[in-house]
Amino acid sequence: MTAIRLAVAGRQVVVFERNDELGGKLTSRSRDGFTFDTGPSLLTLPTLIDDVFRLAGTSLENEVTLQRLDPSFRYFWPDASTVTFRDQPIATAEALESWSPGSGSEYLALLARARTIWHVSNRTFFAGDMSSPFSLLRRMQSPRDFLRIDAFRTLQSRGEKTFGDTRLRQWLGRYATYSGSDPARAPATLACIAAVEADFGSWYVRGGLGALRDAMVRVAQRAGVELRLGTEVTKIDATPRRVTGLRLADEEVVAPVVVVNADAEHMYRDLLPHWRRLGAVERTERSTSGIAVLVGVEGRTPMIGHHNVWFSRDYRREFADIRAGRVPTEPTIYGCVSSVTDASQAPANCENWFLLINTPADSTIDARQHGPWLLERLAAIGPDLRRRARFAEVIGPHDIAMRYRSPGGAIYGTSSNGRNAAFRRPAMRGPRKGLYLVGGATHPGGGLPLVTMSARMVSDLILRGYRER
Repeated sequence: MTAIRLAVAGRQVVVFERNDELGGKLTSRSRDGFTFDTGPSLLTLPTLIDDVFRLAGTSLENEVTLQRLDPSFRYFWPDASTVTFRDQPIATAEALESWSPGSGSEYLALLARARTIWHVSNRTFFAGDMSSPFSLLRRMQSPRDFLRIDAFRTLQSRGEKTFGDTRLRQWLGRYATYSGSDPARAPATLACIAAVEADFGSWYVRGGLGALRDAMVRVAQRAGVELRLGTEVTKIDATPRRVTGLRLADEEVVAPVVVVNADAEHMYRDLLPHWRRLGAVERTERSTSGIAVLVGVEGRTPMIGHHNVWFSRDYRREFADIRAGRVPTEPTIYGCVSSVTDASQAPANCENWFLLINTPADSTIDARQHGPWLLERLAAIGPDLRRRARFAEVIGPHDIAMRYRSPGGAIYGTSSNGRNAAFRRPAMRGPRKGLYLVGGATHPGGGLPLVTMSARMVSDLILRGYRER
């Protein structure tokens, strides 16, 4: 998205991608007529991407077919209780009220607070880079903004204060996992995601999220971006003051500006060694990784939706296992079955199941042995897919680490754990003039909406630099 913005502004842009396809973690996999989104599987705030496409003379609607999901999520607990979240907040509140009396009004109260967090964050946290706490202070209208974003309370604490039903406390804590974080340690600011989903919708791109990646590639090419695949950058060249270009295996490229969409630890260790910045990254807690199982399933499964979550019995224990470096013994399982919405994603009378659990960022974890175990865990608390599975492929921390040069297989770079996590993220401005970081490894964090915001912020910094020359 940075490349599109810069190209539209008249800059010459070349993208070097070490893998054989573009999109980074926005990727998909196909086998035997089944298609799986193996990175992001949910689209929120599609207007952020539409804004970029419109700069390039098109629109998101022109490039892909969007579908707003209703229901948005189905949640399941070990006591066999289940609740469905709808596309409209009032409909969800009504479902919650009949499911657990009193929960509907509590949910609406939570959304009111979450909306405030979102609006304040939009004009402060998401409005520009965060090179220091003063960057945030300058954008705040009053000291009360600190209280409005609820950063001094954890997400778990907010859930305990808001909901009488422990199941909904667990539901709210799930939003910490959107940034690979622990609900007992991540700030309650993350509750704003609940408002974003409720008010702006949960979206699906027909053909899978890979179709969104393909649209980004088309728009970039039409904007004049040169794309070079299978081309790994081995070093960033720089003087003591500024970058001068980069090196490939057999070529040196001269460039006054270098934008790095890679993990900061990899950048400061391997591409442009910088021991002070590397030390700062290493002292910052990594996000979680995960184990995913892609299952081609015969037949149809009752009571499931496009997005499903089977909660563990105890979130505290689950994340205590992760903090201790262990794969949780009773993990929460996320299941995306996009063929519920889009029949093209699986053969006739079949389903494409993408299962994911949170794990420590540890590339030594043997994910292959956990594949059959994960299907057993799901069978114990939800549908049993084992006899209907045509195949099951496993992706683990080692695969993520190798494909994306992401230390430990951390999916989101650094976590959001702790009040100061936002200020510990690697800065967008590198230690040399003309060097910038973009994407999930820098501010404001991982996930499609935040990465798109990151692209806007970095592009603004670069273009401002050109104007100030």
